[in-house]
Amino acid sequence: MSDDRQNTDNAPSDSRQSLADLAALTQAPAAPEPEPEPEADTPVAEDAAPAAPVEDEAPPAPPQGIQAVLREQQLDKQGRAYATGRRKDAVARVWLKPGNGKIVVNGRDQEVYFARPTLRLVINQVFDVAERRESYDVVCTVKGGGLSGQAGAVRHGISQALARYEPSLRVAVKQAGFLTRDPRVVERKKYGRAKARKSFQFSKR
Repeated sequence: MSDDRQNTDNAPSDSRQSLADLAALTQAPAAPEPEPEPEADTPVAEDAAPAAPVEDEAPPAPPQGIQAVLREQQLDKQGRAYATGRRKDAVARVWLKPGNGKIVVNGRDQEVYFARPTLRLVINQVFDVAERRESYDVVCTVKGGGLSGQAGAVRHGISQALARYEPSLRVAVKQAGFLTRDPRVVERKKYGRAKARKSFQFSKR
């Protein structure tokens, strides 16, 4: 009986000891993984050879079709540039040549033919834009329309003639809008109306 008691007393201690060993094994820290050694063959970034400098590439040449082509000078046998100008119903024929700024319209000086200063200002706008004031003489004949339309026709003709005598000035004159023929004209009268838009007086009875 004493041996059996001793065996029974020792049994729980053995089981406790085995459980304690198992817990110690499971709680043991895992061994740290070895760090990878740097490869000797890989060069260090600082020791790397500097990259070759990239040369600036030349800008591509623009297409030939976009390049501005300078027009040829167009002169008659007397060394003058001729052009026709139009505005409303007026048509002006203009001859331009180097001079001191004298403008003759239908055989009369511009101060006599265009008495209003605003009309003379319209004519000389082209020379102001091109910076050629008092550099050319102008002889022109104009017919049709009124004084306002004739002044616009003379300006249009001077612009065309100046661009033909000095093709380098064509860009400046064109940007100012003097080379374009003004398409605005009087609107036609409609039947049943007094004018293009005006109606007769309405009478209800």
